[in-house]
Amino acid sequence: MLATLKAQARQLKQHTLTVYYAARDPRTPAYVRVLALLVAAYALSPIDLIPDFIPVIGIC
Repeated sequence: MLATLKAQARQLKQHTLTVYYAARDPRTPAYVRVLALLVAAYALSPIDLIPDFIPVIGIC
């Protein structure tokens, strides 16, 4: 279980860096940068904006 948790943490770090570098690239369109910022803010937010009881989208 601990090995799985470590692997997931490593993967999350890699994905976070990928999004960061993509958002910092000047060739990235502005709307993609805003979307990346919103996704990161939602992922790091302690508030669950979409409750889990909503079918399909709440479970994600």
